[in-house]
Amino acid sequence: MTEIPPPLDGYTIYDPIDPLENHVGPFFWKELEDGIQHFVLKAEARHCNRHEIVHGGLMMTMIDLAMVVAAKETWDEQLVTVSLNSEFVDAGRAGDLIEANGELVRRTGSMAFARGRVYVGERTLLSSSAVLKRMRVKTTER
Repeated sequence: MTEIPPPLDGYTIYDPIDPLENHVGPFFWKELEDGIQHFVLKAEARHCNRHEIVHGGLMMTMIDLAMVVAAKETWDEQLVTVSLNSEFVDAGRAGDLIEANGELVRRTGSMAFARGRVYVGERTLLSSSAVLKRMRVKTTER
């Protein structure tokens, strides 16, 4: 992958070793002063479908990442998505700065419930909710 600079100052790739997210995006991240986990992507033609609008699968990948990060208690915690519900509200286009935020709604011992939004400025492109499951890190002992 060619090195793509962040579209905004102070942003970095959230997980530099995730092959799918970095191939599809890459999605750049910054924790804002209010604690919100904020993701951005400068949409290019390669992010669009044949109708020249940002691909829905790209937005679902982006919001899944944003909700997982918002629901984490620690950097090392591993969460997997059990359910992801999304409604496409509007279309993004190449050249748009696509933004996403996730919000933790509730946590239980092993589950987290989150909601999120993908947007351009004031325009919501995608609204989502998810159920996430905490995964125990497996160690290989021999």
